[in-house]
Parts: sequence; structure tokens; C-alpha cells
Amino acid sequence: MPYPIEEKLVIAVASSALFDLSESDRVFQEQGAIAYRDYQEEHLEVPLDKGVAFPFVRRFLNINKRFPESSPVEVVLLSRNSSITGKRVFRSIEYHRLDISRAAFLEGKSPYPYIPAFNASLFLSSNEQDVLNAIDYKYPAGTVLPSPVVDDEDDFELRIAFDFDGVIADDASERVYKGGELEAFHAHETSKARIPHSPGPLADLFRKLSLLQQLEDEAQETDPDYQRILRTAIVTARSAPAHERVITTLEHWGVDANEVFFLGGMKKDRILNVLKPHMFFDDQRSHLQSDAGNVPMVHIPFGVANHTQSDKVSR
Repeated sequence: MPYPIEEKLVIAVASSALFDLSESDRVFQEQGAIAYRDYQEEHLEVPLDKGVAFPFVRRFLNINKRFPESSPVEVVLLSRNSSITGKRVFRSIEYHRLDISRAAFLEGKSPYPYIPAFNASLFLSSNEQDVLNAIDYKYPAGTVLPSPVVDDEDDFELRIAFDFDGVIADDASERVYKGGELEAFHAHETSKARIPHSPGPLADLFRKLSLLQQLEDEAQETDPDYQRILRTAIVTARSAPAHERVITTLEHWGVDANEVFFLGGMKKDRILNVLKPHMFFDDQRSHLQSDAGNVPMVHIPFGVANHTQSDKVSR
């Protein structure tokens, strides 16, 4: 029997993020809904290939294997498919042995209104409009950008990386930066170094991940040989002296990250290509680029960075 969803860290994912639906989408776009339905029926026994979010989702669900008594996490499928065309999606979930049991099939309608109904702290989709709608309603959501799927099954660790402003925290400081110069931004942040930021769209996700890390702390205290599965990082363009307010915010919330990088305008992929996160969340598309092209990126279309023409890379 499923555990109460209110007691879990829930991530909602669209089938377009979990699996590679490029061929199916081509049929839909070129031939229409009836042909799409026929295509899915004809290929019902053909498992869908892994999508960009698959390695992240698989490792996230593995947390329950470490803590089977509480099963603290869950993934819910939110799909624009109908229940009939969605049969192939669930067959593929079974084939890939993903422990996903809850789903909503909405027959072409956007699934974003159901994010709070499923207690989701994150909604991942490749449909940018669905994500924009979710953010407009202050729901936590991100657009999964195209990238090669790398899923090393010998790598059990789950690495999640976050930008800070406009992702974990709100965009108040970003607004100051956009409206002035670097010196003014540093002066503003220094004057407020002891004042924590208000939460951003993924603050709840970050806090709940920290609670999972506390479970791992307890497991490691009981068993020194316990191998940790979850690793979090903050990768921000901030540098000193604007760094202190980030630390103040984390301390005020009672959370922490395993690694924090203050890059001062360096290209983020220099860190990401070493860290190799299974998902990196940023509010600025200019930061969601990797020369190697092998880092799964999620755009959080929140705040001033997504409403101005100016897009300074460093601050």
C-alpha cells in the first residue's frame, strides 16, 4: 500500500521528460491525434528509450531502497496523454523497473494545476508553456532542456546542483543587480549580509533534500560503512563579498549543501563538467550551456532574469 503522499518528498514528471518521445511527437505533429493513438497501440510492446530526466528519476527513487521502512520519496507521472495512449508509458515504466504508481493522464490538457494536489515540490517537463504556467501560479517547475542521456548504472550517487538567486532564493537581489552595477550589488548584499533571503521556487525542494541528507547522517552514525547516495551543490555566479548572505540564508533555513561554489563570473560548466550532476537548475538560459553538452539542464523561468533583455553573465 502506498504511503500517504503528504509525508513524502514528491517530484512530478511529464512523460516527455522521463522518456524519449521524439518519434511519437513527430507522428502527432505530422499526422494528428488518431495516427498518434494508432502508433502507440502498434508499439505498445516496444519500451520507450530513456529521456533526459530518467537518470535523475531512477536515482531519486533509489532513496526508498535505502530507507524502505519510511519510503520518503515518490515520483508521480503527470501526462498530457490520454489513459489509452499512456499505456505505453506505463509499460515502459515497468520495463525500466521504476517504482512509479501514481499518475494523471489528461488527454491533451496541461497538467500543471495538479502539482499541489500531488504535494509535488518539483514538476519537470519538456513542455515550456506548461512550466511557464506553473511558475505563474507560483508552483515549483522547470523545463528540461535537450541533452544526451548518460545513465551509468554503476554510479549509484545522485548529484543535484542548483543556482541560488531565482532558484533556491527569490530574485530580490537579482533585481538590484539588473538595475545597477556590480559595485552597487555588492554594497547592497553586504549591507544585508545578516538578513536571509525569502524562498525561491525550489526552496521547498532544497529543504526536503536536506531532510533526506539528515536521514543519511543518521544512517552513517549507525553504520560507518554506509555509502551516501545524495549529494547537493550550489553553483552561483556570486563572489565575495556577496557570498555571506547565501550562507546566512542557508543557516537561517537550517539547511546546507555538500558543496558551494562562488564563481564570480566564471563559466559554470567548468564546475559542472567536474561535478557531473544528474540535474542542474538555473533561472538563466545563458548559464544552461555546456561545451561538453553532457550536463542535464533545467531552466527555471522565474523572476527578473526572465523578464528583461539584459542578461549579464557575471555578478
